[in-house]
Amino acid sequence: MSVPLRVTINYRVPYADTDQMHVVYYANYLAFFERGRNELLRACGHTYRALEASGIGLPVAEAHVEYHAPATYDDLLGITAWCEGIKGARLTIRCEVRREEKLLVEGYTVHAIVDLRTMRPIRPSPELKSALGCASCPAPSQSGFTN
Repeated sequence: MSVPLRVTINYRVPYADTDQMHVVYYANYLAFFERGRNELLRACGHTYRALEASGIGLPVAEAHVEYHAPATYDDLLGITAWCEGIKGARLTIRCEVRREEKLLVEGYTVHAIVDLRTMRPIRPSPELKSALGCASCPAPSQSGFTN
């Protein structure tokens, strides 16, 4: 079984990401997950641009977020992303958002792996699965995408 690659990026919270109370607006954490996922794919040698150019899309089929503590304006956050699993044509990416060591938010997104010409689900290549480090990991999702 391969070990999932974990990528952590730093992100300083700008004022635009906060609400009137200077707390990060709850929906913005999904954008944080996107930042982590983008850099995870880049670290694996598979940017979104390259995947799309090869005819592969990763639309979000499911998203789950658990909020433990708020982030606020000007906090320096660590956003960590890793592949939790691939099952059929579903890719699950898990994310954590921390301020120093404190876990603020955790969750995951499930992506359908699709052929962009037909928008039909396809199985990922062994190279993509291996690069993400989740060639043998099970996906926990109950989403309706099947191959």
